[in-house]
Parts: sequence; structure tokens; C-alpha cells
Amino acid sequence: MSGIIQLLPDHVANQIAAGEVVQRPASVVKELLENAVDAGATDIKLIVKDAGKTLIQVIDNGKGMNATDAHLCFERHATSKIRQAEDLFALHTKGFRGEALASIAAVAHVELKTRQPQDELGLQLSIEGGKFLQEEAAALPEGSSFSVKNLFFNIPARRNFLKSDVIEFRHIVDEFQRVALVHPEIYFSFYHNGSEVHILPPGNFRQRIVGIFAGKTNEKLVPVHEETDILRISGFVGKPEFSKKNKGEQFFFVNGRFIKSGYLHHAIMNAYEGLLKDGLQPSYYLILEVPTQSIDINIHPTKTEVKFDDEQALYAILRSSVKHSLGQFSVAPVLDFDRDANLDTPYHYKNKDADSVYPTIQVDATFNPFADEKPVKTSAPNNKQKYKMPETASWESLYVGLQSDTDSVWEPETASFESEPIHSGLFHETDGTEMQGARCYQLARKYIVNPIKSGLIVIDQQRAHQRILYEQFLTNMTVEQASSQQLLFPLELAFSRHEISAIKELEASLSSTGFTFDAIAEDCIVLSGIPPQIAAEQITEVLHELLHDLQEGIPGNSFSQNDIIAQSMAKSMSIKNGMYLSEKEQENLINGLFACKAPDVSPFQKPTFITLRVEDLDKKFAL
Repeated sequence: MSGIIQLLPDHVANQIAAGEVVQRPASVVKELLENAVDAGATDIKLIVKDAGKTLIQVIDNGKGMNATDAHLCFERHATSKIRQAEDLFALHTKGFRGEALASIAAVAHVELKTRQPQDELGLQLSIEGGKFLQEEAAALPEGSSFSVKNLFFNIPARRNFLKSDVIEFRHIVDEFQRVALVHPEIYFSFYHNGSEVHILPPGNFRQRIVGIFAGKTNEKLVPVHEETDILRISGFVGKPEFSKKNKGEQFFFVNGRFIKSGYLHHAIMNAYEGLLKDGLQPSYYLILEVPTQSIDINIHPTKTEVKFDDEQALYAILRSSVKHSLGQFSVAPVLDFDRDANLDTPYHYKNKDADSVYPTIQVDATFNPFADEKPVKTSAPNNKQKYKMPETASWESLYVGLQSDTDSVWEPETASFESEPIHSGLFHETDGTEMQGARCYQLARKYIVNPIKSGLIVIDQQRAHQRILYEQFLTNMTVEQASSQQLLFPLELAFSRHEISAIKELEASLSSTGFTFDAIAEDCIVLSGIPPQIAAEQITEVLHELLHDLQEGIPGNSFSQNDIIAQSMAKSMSIKNGMYLSEKEQENLINGLFACKAPDVSPFQKPTFITLRVEDLDKKFAL
């Protein structure tokens, strides 16, 4: 009699494992790049088509595999990194679970080409859905080449859940950057749909950061270095003036592995206390080295979360190190107000010895500072000479007309103040139920209160302005061309290369909102016109937030793309809570809101106003 519990077939087990390991094309990129690094490669090439949905290929010049290893690497729990359980706490390599290649092969068409240096011929394998289809010897270069095609071909539901190419490509770029940053000694190249994305020659860590993010990255880096018994820190943090609203350029590497840690991130934010505006995030690229036995990296399938033995000590060391570096480079303010910064010893000269040669001083012995001055005649001591006052007319003329000007300034205010009627009651008396004076007023610099026939209407000023701007931008992009405010001097803004590629794809949509592009280079853009609703100093912040929103949730079709652009720009450019509005501005906001097609909700489907009826107020007072 068969029981209820049964063992899963291997192909089903591999597909289940693929659900944890292979979440999207970027997961495949991560696993293949880490395997190439573990293979000792010095040259790694990544080729991607259609954001990884059609092809992901990683080519390396590592040590390769023989025929036996080439077959075993696609089996579950097959790894060259682990021999016993204790090895889990002494890991210096990337992949160690032994499930990645088996999971990838279960949901894609995989082709492996590999050859070891001592072999004349290599091996070529073809796998489809976890089944070996073809195996043959071939003349191949040294190293390995993994080609993953048609990801999730046998799981249509998983493929349908993939996002647009822009979002999936952004995730691939993130994984590539995380691997390439921590290995600056390796030559990396990255191509998408035949176009070059990154070419990163070997160098040091600073050069690798600048090579990936380009722009003005080199100007904003502040080095951090600290060595203790439990932690060694090296890397860079960004200057506060280059901070952004999103967390794009924040990297922790622990023993060569990228991790995410909200606890350590809080230590960084604490070090920047008092240097950042609300809502801004600093950039940091920090390499942490700890004893392997003091961390556990086997607590998450993607291995991006780790557990430390003594988190509080790491927190304190990291916070103090970053704060110390910001102070050394005069980024953080000091409390010594009498201190002259020009007298400080430059940071790069702190460990250098003084020169043995003393400076020479040249003196002109013939110089007489009093040679050109006329001798001063002194009077006799008994000659009493009084100081002569200036003529009266010369200084009294300065005050001519002052009295009349003063009277003209103060008289109207005094007269108007004294002419105001004095009321004996606490409130002004009215003869009706309607409010006298201002038709609307601002409450807590957040809400606009306006009386209506049935009671009161309370409007959220930020959401209302978002709705107004959203419909304006959407109308400009879909119906008519937007007006543009031309700049007196063109504005040059620096962006990273993947941000530049996104801007190129969205150039037409951005132009229809009021942006005028003079040029789009590899690491910067030049604007000669901007939307009239935005100030020039806000352009960088608006575009960075727009790119972040697009990369997080841009849909596939063009109309939805315009919708996301309108939403993001409305969110960035709307008035914020806490901003004072005059009575005229309040009235314009109310009129603009109720002129919209959908005034009751913001672009993010949140209510823009509520109404309080007189009956509701009566019920409150009846309690």
C-alpha cells in the first residue's frame, strides 16, 4: 500500500529549486559571473540579448573543466567548494550551494563550451530542460563559455511575470556592477543587443568605481581605511553634496561578496548626521574583511544577507571610521571657530618627514620703508593745539529731508492702525452663516480648508498639485507639444552610462514634457530648455528620481511609459507639505484641482480632499 508522501522527480525538484535561485535573468548573470571569478579568470565577457530573455552568455579564460566535471556541474548539490560542514564557515569563494547550474539548466536551453589548459580539445554540451541532448569534442579556447537561451521556456507562467526589458536590464546591470566592483583586477566587458555597455580594464578600486559610474564620480570620493582585530575597512564614501534621493550607489562587500545590511547602512547614515538634507542618501563603496568563522552567509538563497557574530562592534567601528574620514578631508564641520584651515597639514603629507634643508631668507639691506615719506613737523610741548571740527554745513547736509522722509514712511501705517475698529468680543460678529474675509486658509502648512455650501472641504495641497501636474504632463505628451523655458546658458549634467542609455530611450517622451536636449554624450547630457514648472537647480534631482522610478516600474507599452514619466515628474515637482501658500496660491490650487478630469484622487490613487458636512459637525457637538 503506497503512502501519501512521495519523492519528487529530479526535474520537478530542479524546477522548485530554480524558483529560489533563478528569479529573473539577473539571477543567472550573477551565478555565471561568480563561477567565472571562482575559476580564476582574468578576462570575463558578458553578452545579453533582450534583457536576458533571449540570451545570456558569459565567456571567461579560467581553468575550465574536464568531461567529468562538465557533467557533474549540472547535478544538484555538486560543488568544488565544500567537502564537509565545517567548510561553510571558512568560505573565500562565491558559489558553494551546488544548485545554480542545475536550476538554470532545468528552466532554459544551456550550452557549455569548456577546455582546460593542458587539453588539446575541449567539450561542448547541450542541455534542454535538465536533459543532456548533445555532447561532442571541439576545438575551443582555454576557459569556459556558458550560453543560457530562452529562459523559462518550459514555465510560461514564470516568463509572463518578468517585467519589461528596461527593468530586467537594470537588474542585470546591478548584478554586473556588484561583481565587477569588488574585482578590479579582472578585465570585464558587457554587451547588450550588440551595443557596448561597459569596458572595464584592470586597475585599482578607485579606477573601477570611476569606470563604472563615470561622470564626476572621482570628485565625490572620500577614502575610508581602518584596521582592527575584528574588522578591516577599505573603500570610499561620497561627499554630502553629491547625495541623491535613491539608494543606487550603495555597496557593502564582506569578504569579497556583495551584501545588504540595514544595520550597517544605519551606521553610515549616523556618520553623516547633520550633513545630509532630509530624504537624501549618501553613496558608499566599502569593502569589509572579517574572520570567516565570525559570519554566516548561508542564511539566504541569494547569499546577499549575512549574520555577524558581533554586530554592535562592527556598527561602532564602521560609524567612527566613516565619520573620521569625513573629518580628515574637511567634509564634516568642526567646532573650532578660530581655526584657520590654511594652516592644516594636508592629509597626503601627514606621514611624511620634514625636509632637512632649511628655507633661506633673503633680506634687502638697503631697503628703507621711510625713504619716500615727508618728515612730520612736531610742535613744541607748550603749544596747545586743539582739534578743529569740520564745518557744520558739511555734515548737517546729510540729514536734510530725513524728518519728512520718516514721517512719510510711518504716517500711513500709524493712521491705518489707529483707524481700525476695536472689537470687544473674541470673534468678529457676522450676520449670516457664511465666513467673512478669506475664502480659504492653510492649516498646518499641509491642508487647505475652504467653506462650501454643505460645510467644509479639506484639500491635501501636495496631492492636489500632483494631480494638476500629472494631467498637464500627460496632456503634453499625448496631445500637444509642451512649452519649454529656454536657458541663458546650456546646462550640463553628469550621469552614469546606464542612466545615459535610459535617457536616450526616453528622449522623445522627455522632450514632449519641455526638456530640450542639445547633446547626449557617454557620461553627460546638455540641456538648453527645461519645463517651466521647474527651477534649473532642481533638474538633476528630478531626472535622477525619474530614472529611478522608470527603472523600478516602467510598463511595456509606450502609453504606460508616458504615464509613469508624468507620475514621477508630478511627484518631484509638486509643492511639498510644510510649504507656505498665499491666499492667491491657495485659490489657484483649488481652481486647478477641480478643473482636472479626476480631481478626487492623486496620480497614485490616494484621495486629494475630504468634505465635512454641517451634519457631521453637529453630530460631533451632540456627543
